[in-house]
Amino acid sequence: MPPAIPLATYRLQLTADFDFDKAAAVVPYLKTLGITHLYASPVMKARKGSTHGYDTVDHSQFNPELGGEAGFARLSDALAQHDLGLIIDFVPNHVGVHFADNPWWLDVLEWGQASPHAVSFDIDWDQLAYRARGGVLLPILGSPYGEALERGDIELRYDPDEGSFSAWYFEHRLPIAPERYGEMLRVIVKEADAAETGPGKRLLALTARYTGLRRPNRREAPGFKAELKEIAGSADIIDRGLAAYRSAKDRPAQTLALHHLLERQHYKLGHWRLASSDINYRRFFDVNGLAGLRVEDASTFAATHRLVKQLIADGKLQGIRLDHIDGLRDPAQYCQRLRRLVRDAQGNTKPFYTVIEKILCEHERLPRFAGIQGTTGYEWMNIITQVLVDAKGLEALNETWRQISNRPPRLAPYVKDAKRRVLETLLTSEFTVLTRLLARIANGHYSTRDFSADSLRQALELYVLHFPVYRTYLTHSGPTALDRKLIDDTIERARAEWFAADEGIFDFLRDALTMDLLKPGRPPHSAPRVRRFALKVQQFTGPMMAKSLEDTAFYQFHRLLALNEVGGDPASNGFTIPAFHEAMRARAKEWPQGMTATATHDTKRGEDARARIAALSEIPGEWTSAVARWKVLNAPHLALDGNLRAPSATFEYMLYQTLLGAWSLGEPADAGFVERIQAYALKAAREGKEETSWLNPHEAYENGAESFIGKILDPAQSSEFLEALQTLARRVALLGALNSLSQLTLKATLPGVPDFYQGTEYWDLSLVDPDNRRPVDFAARQTALTSLEAPDWRGLIKTWPDGQLKLAWTRHLLKLRNELADVFAQGEYQPLQVRGAHADHVIAFTRRHGRTAAIVVVGRQFAPFTQEGRQWPAFEGVDATIDITGYTGPDLAGNQLPLAQAFRDFPAAVIEARAASTARPRQQRARS
Repeated sequence: MPPAIPLATYRLQLTADFDFDKAAAVVPYLKTLGITHLYASPVMKARKGSTHGYDTVDHSQFNPELGGEAGFARLSDALAQHDLGLIIDFVPNHVGVHFADNPWWLDVLEWGQASPHAVSFDIDWDQLAYRARGGVLLPILGSPYGEALERGDIELRYDPDEGSFSAWYFEHRLPIAPERYGEMLRVIVKEADAAETGPGKRLLALTARYTGLRRPNRREAPGFKAELKEIAGSADIIDRGLAAYRSAKDRPAQTLALHHLLERQHYKLGHWRLASSDINYRRFFDVNGLAGLRVEDASTFAATHRLVKQLIADGKLQGIRLDHIDGLRDPAQYCQRLRRLVRDAQGNTKPFYTVIEKILCEHERLPRFAGIQGTTGYEWMNIITQVLVDAKGLEALNETWRQISNRPPRLAPYVKDAKRRVLETLLTSEFTVLTRLLARIANGHYSTRDFSADSLRQALELYVLHFPVYRTYLTHSGPTALDRKLIDDTIERARAEWFAADEGIFDFLRDALTMDLLKPGRPPHSAPRVRRFALKVQQFTGPMMAKSLEDTAFYQFHRLLALNEVGGDPASNGFTIPAFHEAMRARAKEWPQGMTATATHDTKRGEDARARIAALSEIPGEWTSAVARWKVLNAPHLALDGNLRAPSATFEYMLYQTLLGAWSLGEPADAGFVERIQAYALKAAREGKEETSWLNPHEAYENGAESFIGKILDPAQSSEFLEALQTLARRVALLGALNSLSQLTLKATLPGVPDFYQGTEYWDLSLVDPDNRRPVDFAARQTALTSLEAPDWRGLIKTWPDGQLKLAWTRHLLKLRNELADVFAQGEYQPLQVRGAHADHVIAFTRRHGRTAAIVVVGRQFAPFTQEGRQWPAFEGVDATIDITGYTGPDLAGNQLPLAQAFRDFPAAVIEARAASTARPRQQRARS
């Protein structure tokens, strides 16, 4: 049996082209590599053709495109045969909607609030303007509603196998409410001139039996549909009679008939641009095709987790990764329910590995949730990067960025501006829901009714603009002390920017956010509305921060792209070694079993591309000079037209960093590489929302940027630039490779569970998705791994660009983790003191459990030892010695370990050792 808590996980992205059977085929390779748990992307039924699986449409069955239940069984057997566990990525927050594949959503469209599944979706039914009945806005049209209607794009169809009617907009199915079947059939029979025929009479007789309001109702509809489809000849009549609803510009009566029918449904069709202002169902961020689930509803939770529970009970699932925990109304309640489900399924004899996708901002601490071992590891990825960059180099890069952008190197103004943009465009509708609810609360008592809707909107906007993290975690019982302080502090920052008369509006807002409005002795307000408001704000601030920070500011602030990572701080000044040790000691005590990631499907660039770009902080002067020269060389390729400059100066600076990170040393920039960079640039430009955006593409700018990239990567047009780029790329690649090996060593030895994203055991120079989801050549990796049973480190170093060095070191580290499982899974973390002139280039610590220990030594900021990246480092002259007092080992003599000895064969070291006693060694003071 695999260990309950993984020693190492390996993430696979499952698709129709890489299904359960192909995943099963790489299981032996993963076992040889040293992996203990396969960590799979979502496996439940997703939208057809999904490349990621996060658009689940049915939680109750396996994805047929991955091989369905039979394919999963074969994967499960392969895992059991090789003693590997399985962790799946699970999506509790949302499902894929629209199209014709989600049975719950289709039922809600057909029956509205009468659907048993209506409670599962977070829909504000009464929000549709100028409409007598409630409904859900469907922003699926590629053109304005009137144009789509008159073009005949919306078509009414009959399904003779179901006895049901639906409107169709291309691939989108829109069920017609059965209560409208009677009037439709009467119109259809008349249009077909079939009133006197036998089938026509039977159709009219059927409708005559269901008179009255809202008939046939939910109970009667199955019988109605069954009888309808059994009427011989009815399908032909209906097919002819549907001409009464066949719209076209020259058929005004039929167009109006279809329009009136659609207006009487439980939904309202609209142009996709309406989503940002009018949508009335909770989405995943701003994705219209992903609707939020109300897993706080017990029946919804049970239905969506039934398959998970069965897999746990059958012993086929050993862990789960919870996607987008911040989208849930009450994550604490959800985690408690999940823990009860796990105990019901497997008993309480062993832990069930559960991690959450949670992005922590700087200095934010992870709340305690029942049954949770930690996060998926973004915070640790960023700490590793920040300790490897050169803080002095960052100071120089601050000035470079100031000159290029004409703005100070502070992130906060970028985030605030981005939040304003997102509020005005992408998430306006969600914000409108909140402001209307807040106004209704205020209007519910005479003491607060004079707070106008507009003033409340402005106050709430200021609160959101100043809110510094992703969300709070209030429950129905109120806020924790930490959340209360966070709300209070944000209210005060918002109040400081309020220039109108206050008159208590911010006190009211604070009390609504903390639910203090409901305290005894306060003026009475609607408790359901206050609770709904406070909890819904939490669900809003997460997407708000994600879209503003990760998906906007990160694509505007380009001081050093290595720091622009999910959960990171692009304006960071780096991490000192003492601060790093302090963070790791805290982690060993608080979250020793969470994941440590260095690449995921969501990261902005591959882990080794990031390590390369980080190396620019070691040679900031040369980098700045190179950029200045490149800008001159490439100026003729800019697209200039009036005020248009494509790409912009800041975007051009970002492109040069991207090229160095992704540049392949072994082959020239072919057409495929150029296309990858162009695709990345298009996404980056639209995400940045400065010169262009997804909502409002600027074709001239985008074409200019694409042309610029094509020209500067064309040897016929830019030979001098490409030669200079290649020269610097070789040096940055070497420094980046050394950074990568340090990063890999830290990931594998720090407290936590190292997670390996597919393919990253070779150099990972990928860009943001979808570039990082390209197919992985596992056959080549398997062949290489077989040849590396006894690695020749010096030989591998000579050929380091081919990636086999990283593969061999990965296997070596995982072999040690498996051999010293208790040390790395349960061991203490103890910093080791480093002395000497170069001590600040060395991170050293021990992991120990009882008397068994591992001494870990990694380097950083290698430029001084490599002639700034021109040669592999030689450590004989490095003045750094690690104090290993209290530890002994076969290759250790005395209390001092010179760095040259530790790095004799490899620029990192993990040395098995024995502690002199089981007592803790005296606390060493790490050099700052």
